[in-house]
Amino acid sequence: MTSLNDTGVDAGQASDRAGRTRRGRGLVVTGVAATLAAMVTTTLVAALAQVVGMDFEVPAGGEVIPLPGIAVVTGFFSLVGVAIAVALRRWSARPAERFVWTTVSLTAISLVPPLLAGADVGTTVTLIGLHLVAATVMIPTLALTLRTTAP
Repeated sequence: MTSLNDTGVDAGQASDRAGRTRRGRGLVVTGVAATLAAMVTTTLVAALAQVVGMDFEVPAGGEVIPLPGIAVVTGFFSLVGVAIAVALRRWSARPAERFVWTTVSLTAISLVPPLLAGADVGTTVTLIGLHLVAATVMIPTLALTLRTTAP
């Protein structure tokens, strides 16, 4: 016999929904924490690169990429990664595996613009390194969280 609570919802379904909501929140909280860690890490690496003489000048506009710009772009795309993780957790039978394949592919694609920007070799290599640093923080953290919070 199925028991219904006062809202007419099966108690087992309500409990399952509450568990999924908590796990989903855990994924988002972990993702935001990882995003902050990626932002700090890439900004520190970029600051160290500037200390040793890297200028982050991109000839396309003749402008220098500022450290806060590196943090903002890292934060934005890291949050896109969190959104992908949340979507895959919701709609994929194997969210962690799909997340890794998707984000590694997107990371590879993200390495193309620094190569095409026309910056000097040092700036290009450093920008590629910053992409890889952010990916190294975000991908394993979210993949592990997806594995441990799978429905």
